Amino acid sequence: MPATLEAPPLPSHLQLEITSACNLRCMMCLVRYRPPVNKLAGAMALPLFHRLVGEVPGLRRLTLQGLGEPLLSPHLPEMIRTAVQRRITVGFNTNATLLTARRARELVESRVDWLHVSLDGAHAGAYEAIRDGASFDTVIANLAGLVRAKREADSSTPWIRVVFVAMRDNVGELPALVTLLGGIGVDELHVQNLSHSFSDTDPAGRYEGIRTFTADQALWTGADLERAAGMFAEAARLAREHGLKLRLPALGPAPQTEPVRGRGCSWPWEAAYITSAGVVQPCCMVMGDDRVTLGHLGEQSFPEIWHGDPYRDFRRRLSGGEPPEVCRGCSLYQRTF
Repeated sequence: MPATLEAPPLPSHLQLEITSACNLRCMMCLVRYRPPVNKLAGAMALPLFHRLVGEVPGLRRLTLQGLGEPLLSPHLPEMIRTAVQRRITVGFNTNATLLTARRARELVESRVDWLHVSLDGAHAGAYEAIRDGASFDTVIANLAGLVRAKREADSSTPWIRVVFVAMRDNVGELPALVTLLGGIGVDELHVQNLSHSFSDTDPAGRYEGIRTFTADQALWTGADLERAAGMFAEAARLAREHGLKLRLPALGPAPQTEPVRGRGCSWPWEAAYITSAGVVQPCCMVMGDDRVTLGHLGEQSFPEIWHGDPYRDFRRRLSGGEPPEVCRGCSLYQRTF
């Protein structure tokens, strides 16, 4: 295998978990199944952030999100400012519960490139059953306020995308959500499947809760395939009617039953995910820094980790017929995300 496949140039994209703290306990998120994290203790330190930006000179894109809620980070404004000044495309995903009118204006003024809002239902009952701790009415008002702030500033940024995690219990909400978002005036609706089956974990171990939830709710099991396909088709029709950009995921068999030929993912060659504590992982889809760790920034520089033996071995295995176990249940690897 050529050396460039095992040790490619430094990535142009970093995804940084700028905080591991969150104010919600969402059903499909690992945060729900772990003890709460204090927002100060969970924040990525500014020196680490600035060090990373300096160690990757070809950086062109920064995603400022991980398992936590980015608006809880006290350093978010400075991180955005740093990226904008360096002409690095920057954005993040938020649950929008803290996206007040003032924060919306500040974000538009910051020139952040994109802002993704998690919204998994078109009605309070469905949404609040998934996003435990959130208020549907508050989130809708905050989302509309962001659209309004962008229009009042006559700004082309941020690109406002709503992210909907499709599951058996909420896929029926999708057509109504398209109509709702068409009225609000967001730029795009991005529908995705659950990120991982957690099939590589111990059924009775610390991932038991999220593993069980995923097995019950994932669309890829095929249990609701016909219904989901119908909802996707209706959502697509309504999106065309409302002029809303819509992205839908593939519907397919369970990840365990459909082998992927060749490299199923480009992350370890093009980007990296780094937790708030400085743990370097191949991507954000893994969830849990105990599942795979390629290095720690408290011990090595990022370039040393990127070109180190653990990363080389991970890329080699991912390119071959026997990928790392943690990748096999990943919906991105299986092309169903």
